[in-house]
Amino acid sequence: MSRSLVIVLGALALGAAVFAGSYFAGQRACVAGMTRSADDLSWLRDEFHLSDADMVRIRQLHEGYMPQCKKMCALLAAKKSEVQAALADGTNVTAAAQQKLIELGELRAQCQAQMLRHFIAVSQAMPPEQGRRYLAEMQRLTLGFHEEIEQSMTPPAGHEHHQP
Repeated sequence: MSRSLVIVLGALALGAAVFAGSYFAGQRACVAGMTRSADDLSWLRDEFHLSDADMVRIRQLHEGYMPQCKKMCALLAAKKSEVQAALADGTNVTAAAQQKLIELGELRAQCQAQMLRHFIAVSQAMPPEQGRRYLAEMQRLTLGFHEEIEQSMTPPAGHEHHQP
């Protein structure tokens, strides 16, 4: 197998892993958000010791965000179907399939950015220390899965593989 082919296949595998991570993180966040009613934010009150006034502001933000989240989840599901259709023959990654993968990745990035903007807004509705802690945790959950995959694909410093 030529070195170029190995590099291309490795890049495609890494890209697929990053896209899969984005998808699962986005789906997990959307499903979790869509299945909770506004009254199911009690964990937030308990975890971050929030007042009634804090919770009113956060519930308003949550209720305003849910339609956006639901719409994004629907867009992601539709794009995933397009990717699956483009890969249906299973014998080659065509230019059209690659373009669909790129579009799916871009949509997942938009979803993550939208989630992060929402989390920032929620954190700003909290007392400063609780808001910083909340935002750090939401960033970890939103971005952490990608980082785990990327770190698992990157050898530790000093352990690079060299070809003869």
